[in-house]
Amino acid sequence: MPKIPDPLQVLACLAFALPAAAQDMPGMHHDMPMDHDMAGMDHGSMDHAGTAHSMTSALGAYPMSRDASGTSWQPQIAPHDGIHTTAGDWMVMTHASLNLVYDNQGGRRGDDKAFAAGMVMVMAQRPLGDGVLGLRAMLSPDPQIGKSGYPLLLTSGESADGKTPLVDRQHPHDLFMELSASYSLPLSPHSTAFLYAGLPGEPAFGPPAFMHRISGQDSPEAPISHHWLDSTHVSFGVVTAGYVYDGVKIEASAFRGREPDQHRTNIETGALDSQALRLSWNPTANWALQTSWAWQKSPEALDPLRDEQRFSVSGAYARKVGEQGLWATTIALGRKDHVPGPALWAALLETSLKPDDHWTWFARAERVEQDELRPGSINTVGKLSVGGIYDWTVRDHVKLGLGGLVSGFDIPGPLKAAYGEPSAGMVFMRLKIG
Repeated sequence: MPKIPDPLQVLACLAFALPAAAQDMPGMHHDMPMDHDMAGMDHGSMDHAGTAHSMTSALGAYPMSRDASGTSWQPQIAPHDGIHTTAGDWMVMTHASLNLVYDNQGGRRGDDKAFAAGMVMVMAQRPLGDGVLGLRAMLSPDPQIGKSGYPLLLTSGESADGKTPLVDRQHPHDLFMELSASYSLPLSPHSTAFLYAGLPGEPAFGPPAFMHRISGQDSPEAPISHHWLDSTHVSFGVVTAGYVYDGVKIEASAFRGREPDQHRTNIETGALDSQALRLSWNPTANWALQTSWAWQKSPEALDPLRDEQRFSVSGAYARKVGEQGLWATTIALGRKDHVPGPALWAALLETSLKPDDHWTWFARAERVEQDELRPGSINTVGKLSVGGIYDWTVRDHVKLGLGGLVSGFDIPGPLKAAYGEPSAGMVFMRLKIG
């Protein structure tokens, strides 16, 4: 069997090669408008030179800037970072964000670790018949983090070694975070039907995944509310059908409920035994609202007889600040009902402020009901993280950033003896392409 290359080496090579390859490839032209008949163009989104910034989505007759992870929506005013090129009938977008992180989690249950995380994404779309065909691939260097994940106090969920649940550590994501295809068909000037399938992919549940949310994508740490709001974003088997009418979208998914196993570089298969429903509404270009429900069959390999029913509601707001800046905020509430077992809640508030082309400041506050930190009891814990990053422009579409964050915790009395009075922090360097 051929040896699989180290994921970090592969992604690093891709990340440095993408901008040059896109510039030098014959027949590829940057920021070139496509014909409206060929996957469409948002003619209302132009810079001072008249160059189009936002192509029409592969999932409907709205600007691509509204699309986030999977089939989820974000505020339409959000920038859609990426290198946009065309090749014949295809419109292609490439984007990468790679972090080298040093993580130090304090207290009696803390640890420290250096690791790399992030993603490389390629999207392509073209007209097909009366509709639009879309393809998307997203890869991550996370498998090199190892079977113990990285230290992250008060978080839990999944197993990275197939034997023990991770507690106070965040699991690595798979090498293949998304391999998906979609087809959309316009029904009228204002409405579209679409079909999305992924192996892996993201079902119609929750707000956009944390690494794609404009309010949180600059922070390298996973939220402790991840397994309430958006942990299904890497599901090995998803089929979603949706209907869009202007700023309203309703969609339903069948997906595989089992979370990814400890083998982080393979493709898993299984029955589509779980379901999700989501209603999204973008009343203006500044807002994205959603509510969603899911039934997830046997998500945990170490507890296969327990299912989960999930509910989430969220609102995201974004507005421009000056000529180059953006302020974005997300508030979200999630409930996870173990069947059998207790119902647990999580709440998140995160915000980011980008006043100019260099600085980005971010903060995240969370409150979570946890039943895995102290076996046999439910404890409500809280966390606040604040940080920032400064980016330098290395070349067109390439930035190098240096950032850091600090975290404080609200730990109830029953857990004080185990945790003490911890604080935590990360410093990181980021390569951003797109």
